[in-house]
Amino acid sequence: MPAFPYDLQEDTAPRLGLVVLQVDETIEQDFRHLFPPHAARLHISRVPSGVELTPDTIAAMETTLPAAAGLLPPATGFDVVGYGCTSGTTLIGADRVRALVAGASNTRAVTDPLTAALAACRALGLTRVGIVSPYIASVATPIRDAFTAGGLTVADALSFGEEVEARVARIAPSSIADAARALAHRGPLDGIFLSCTNLRTLAIIPPLEAELGIPVLSSNLVLGWHMAGLAGISLTGAAESKLVSASQPAR
Repeated sequence: MPAFPYDLQEDTAPRLGLVVLQVDETIEQDFRHLFPPHAARLHISRVPSGVELTPDTIAAMETTLPAAAGLLPPATGFDVVGYGCTSGTTLIGADRVRALVAGASNTRAVTDPLTAALAACRALGLTRVGIVSPYIASVATPIRDAFTAGGLTVADALSFGEEVEARVARIAPSSIADAARALAHRGPLDGIFLSCTNLRTLAIIPPLEAELGIPVLSSNLVLGWHMAGLAGISLTGAAESKLVSASQPAR
């Protein structure tokens, strides 16, 4: 059978790569809202991760992250690849994550929720923040320390003390909102960060900001915002927040 002739045509839409934890049930859905098909081409890979969120299971991702990033389509060049784990970035180190992902994928830029959160706080002029997280203390404390090392004052923090990822993904958004309110009422804050890509936070951000009168950030929102800025595009969908109104980070 003779081959039918055809033409080759590149898709010129921005290309984003995302490395997601095997146990994460939330970030992909959030990113489909933040980046609808007409805005960017989103390619996703998954990295093995433990059923429980502990320093040991998080640190183990350092060895498997290059293979996961390497499974992103090799024939295309990415504008940016994001590693979707706040606690993993904190314990592995943002510079190390960047080197591992960049070395295994064809991308111009790499980012992560911690780097993105610090950039978002700078863009919004935040200096005194509160953190809500699902983590046990051995995971929550390093994140608080990382924010402090990034030049922020962490005035207060609350955690649900959960280490089972399947339960983290099922923490009610109303409970997350209640924790944010509790932080805001305990003392003056410039903003609140909802830490963990597996928490369902995207829909509660705009009403919380309207109620509390301060920016409310989340791991998925800041990661999407930072990736959009690095790719030269804008966020859409369910991201109507104070952050989206701020200037995008420099490329």
